[in-house]
Amino acid sequence: MELLERGSFLDALAGYAAEARAGSGRLVLVSGESGIGKTALVEAFQAQLDGARWLWGACDGLLTPRPLGPLFDIAAQAGGQLAELCGQGAGPARLFGAFLAELDAPTGLTVAVIEDVHWADEATIDLLRFTGRRLGRMKALVLVTYRDDELSDDPLRLLVGDLATHRATRRMGLPPLSDEAVRALAGRRDVDAAELCRVTGGNPFLVCEAIEAGWPAIPPTVRDVVSARLARSSAPARETLQAAAVIGTSIDREVLASVLGGSAAPLDDCLRTGLLTAGARTVQFRHELARMAVEEAIPPHRRGELHARLLRVLGDAGNTDPAVLAHHAEGAGDVAAIRKYALEAARRSAALGAHREAAAQYQRALRYADTADLAGLAGLHEGLAAECSLLDRLEESEAALRTAVQIRRELADTMRVGADLGVLSGVLWQQCRGEESIRAAEESLRVLQPLPPGPELAMAQLGVAFGRWDTGRRAEALDGVARTLDLGKRLGRDDVVSQALVATGVLLVDSGQDEIGSIEQALRLALDANLEQEAASAYVALQDNLVKVQRLEEAQRCYGAGTAFCEGRELRWRTRCMHGAQADTLLLLGRWDEAVDLCNEVLAIPGVSASNQLYPLRVLGTIRGRRGEPGDAELLDSSAALAAGIVSPGWVAQVRAVRVELLWVSGQPDLAAQEAREAYEQALGRVDPWQLGSLAIWLWRLGTGLDLPDGLPEPYALEIAGDWRGSAAAWERLGRTYDAALTRIVAAREDAELRAALTVLDDLGARATAAAARRRMRELGMTSIPRGPRAATRAAPAGLTAREQEVLALLSQGLPDREISRRLFISERTVHHHVSAVLAKVGVSSRTAAAREAARLGIAP
Repeated sequence: MELLERGSFLDALAGYAAEARAGSGRLVLVSGESGIGKTALVEAFQAQLDGARWLWGACDGLLTPRPLGPLFDIAAQAGGQLAELCGQGAGPARLFGAFLAELDAPTGLTVAVIEDVHWADEATIDLLRFTGRRLGRMKALVLVTYRDDELSDDPLRLLVGDLATHRATRRMGLPPLSDEAVRALAGRRDVDAAELCRVTGGNPFLVCEAIEAGWPAIPPTVRDVVSARLARSSAPARETLQAAAVIGTSIDREVLASVLGGSAAPLDDCLRTGLLTAGARTVQFRHELARMAVEEAIPPHRRGELHARLLRVLGDAGNTDPAVLAHHAEGAGDVAAIRKYALEAARRSAALGAHREAAAQYQRALRYADTADLAGLAGLHEGLAAECSLLDRLEESEAALRTAVQIRRELADTMRVGADLGVLSGVLWQQCRGEESIRAAEESLRVLQPLPPGPELAMAQLGVAFGRWDTGRRAEALDGVARTLDLGKRLGRDDVVSQALVATGVLLVDSGQDEIGSIEQALRLALDANLEQEAASAYVALQDNLVKVQRLEEAQRCYGAGTAFCEGRELRWRTRCMHGAQADTLLLLGRWDEAVDLCNEVLAIPGVSASNQLYPLRVLGTIRGRRGEPGDAELLDSSAALAAGIVSPGWVAQVRAVRVELLWVSGQPDLAAQEAREAYEQALGRVDPWQLGSLAIWLWRLGTGLDLPDGLPEPYALEIAGDWRGSAAAWERLGRTYDAALTRIVAAREDAELRAALTVLDDLGARATAAAARRRMRELGMTSIPRGPRAATRAAPAGLTAREQEVLALLSQGLPDREISRRLFISERTVHHHVSAVLAKVGVSSRTAAAREAARLGIAP
C-alpha cells in the first residue's frame, strides 16, 4: 500500500529518533482506528532510519491475552539476560529492569515497537507505565500502537492518560485519508473516489482492499473482501491461511508448518493473496480484521481440528504460555487440556499482576471443571473470588465465596470453611453490608478457634475486632488486635504482623492517639517482605488516617506513592479507596474543582463498589451544598445510607456534620441544632476527636447548652474557649481556608474580618455560604456589603463551574474528548461527564451549538 498523507508523521518520528540518539528517549503513542495504517507508518519509518537496532513485540487478540506477550516476543529477538529471565519465569520487577537495560544498550539507538496495545494485559500495561517514567535519559525510542476507537477499558485509558503526562511521551494520531489520497490510491481505475472515501471512511486498509477486490462490484465489508481473496487462492493456500488465522496475529513459520503436517502452501502463494506479510521468521496478517474474517469463515469442525493440532504442537514445544494453550484447548474442545492450562494461566496471570486475565482464566476453568472433584472446584471458586475482589467486582467475588464455603462444608474442610468466611466478611464490608460482615467474621472465628492456630485464625480475630470496635466494644477489639499481633509474631508470618500493625494504628488513631507510626511500620514491613496485598492495604490505611489527623500534605504524598503502587498491580478496589480519600483532602484544602473531577471519575466507573462511593458522594454533596447547587441533599442521603449499612459511626458522623452546617447556611438554626444534638449523642465515645469536634463545634455555635468534652483538636477548642482568631489561624495553618472563613463568619463582628472571609468564600464559589455571611453582616448592621461576583461571572452564565468553563472553551475549538483529556490532565470519562453537564447547563444538544454559546458568552479558548 502506498503511504499517502503521512509525510509529516514520518518527519516527526525522525525528529524523535534524533532526540533519542542525543540521550532524550522518547515514547511515541501512535493511535488510530483499525486499518488506519499505524503498522505501515512504523514500517516505512524503519525503512528510512539508518543505524538503529529494532525490536518488535505485539499484544495478542486472544479472548484472554498472554501476560507480557510483547516482552516475551522482544526477548526472543534480543537474547541475553532478558531472554534468560523470561525462560526462568522471573517476576515482573526483574523482567522490567532487564527490558530497560536492553533499551539502554551502549551500541547506539534502540527502537522497540509494541503493537496493538488495545489488547494489552495488565502486566504489559505495567511494563509501559514503568518504561514511560524512566525513558527520558536513554538513547531509546519506544513506539506504541493502539486502536483509539477500541480503547474502552479503564486500565488502557488510565495508561494513555498517565503516559501522556510524562516528559518523554509524544502522541501521534493518524487521521483518515482525504478524497485526494483515495483518488491517488485508485490510480487509473474507474472508481468514484469520493464515494469510496465515504463508504470506507478514508480507512487506508479498507480503501486498498476494496480497490484490489474490484470496487464497487463487491460489498464494502472486510468479510466480503477477504472471502473474495480466499476464493481466488489455491486450496493449499486457503488451508494455510486458515491455519495461520487460528494461530493468531503473529505466526511462526515452523509452528505453521507443524500444524499443517509439513504440507503448508508455498509462502509466495499466500503472500499473493494480499492478506499476509512476511518477516524473517514469521508471517502475519496485514490487518487483524482480515485474520478475524478468515477465522470466521472456517467451518466449525475444521476450526476445532486446527486448534487441536496447534495445541499438540505448542504443547510439545514445552515453553508456550499457558494462556495461549488454554485458548487453543477451548477452541479444540479438549476439556482435560482446558482444565490444566486454564488453571496454570490463571495462577501465572495473578503472579504477574494481570488480575483481569487471571479472573477470566478462572472462569474458563470453571466452565469446564470436573464437578466430581469438589476440592478442585472449591479452589477454583476461591481463586476467582480473590481476583474479583481485587478488581472491585464484589458481587462476583461474594457469589464465588459462598459457593466455595458450601463445597468446603460438604468436604468437612473446617479450616477452609473458616478461612473463606473470613474473606467473605471483608467482601461484605466492602459492599457496605456491615451487619452481615460482622456475622461472617464471628462465624469464621467460631469455626477456627478449636483448630491449631494459624494465619486463618489471625485474620478471623482481626475481622471480629473491627466489628466490635464499630459496635462500641472497644476494649475487646484492642485485645483481639493485640492477640493477633502476638500470634503473627509466634507464627513468623510477616503478612499477619503487617495487618495487625495496621489494625493497631487505625483503632488507636480512632480513639484519639497518634499511632500513625504503627501503620508506617506495617507498610515498611510489607514492602521489605514483598507482600503486595498487605502493602496496598497499608497504603490505603496510612493515607486515610493521615487525613483523619489532618496531616494533609503527607496524605497527598502517600496518595501519589500508594496509587502508583496499586495501579501498577491492578488493585482496583484499593486504588479507588485512595481516590476517595484524596477527594476528601482536596475538599479540605479548598481545591474543590479538582475534588469534583475526582469524585465524578470514581462514580462514573461501572459497577464501582458501595464502599468506594462513600467519600465521593459526601464530598460532592458538601461542595454542591456550599455552592448552592442542586442535588446536594440526595448525594448526602445516599452517602448516609451507605454509612449506616457499613455500621461505622465515623462515616455517619461525617455526613451528619455536613448536614448541620448546610442547615445553618440555609437559615434553619433550630433544625441545625436538633441535627447536631442527635448526631453528637450518637457519635460520643465512638468516633475520632476530629469527627467529634465537627459536631461539638456546632453545638457551641448554636448555643445548645450541652456540656462539651475536653481534648478536642486545637481549632475547635480555641473557638469554644472564645479565641475565634486563634481558631481561624489554626485552620489556616492546616490549609483549610474555608473552615477559617466559616469560623470568622460565625464568631467575628469586625467589618474587616467578615469581608476577608467573604472574599475567600466568593473565590471558592461557595455561594450558599457567602449568602449566609452577607445575611449575618446585615444582621450586624453593616452597610456597603459586597455583592459578590457579577451574575455572568458567577454562573458563566449558566451555572458552569470553573472546570466546565475550561471544557466549554476547548469544545469551542472543536477538540475531541481525548484531546481535552490530554490538555486538562483528566480522564476521558471525566471529560464525558463534563461535556454532558455543559450541554445541559447551556441548554443545547450538540457540541457545535455549545461552541456558538461559548462565543456568545465570551468564553475564549
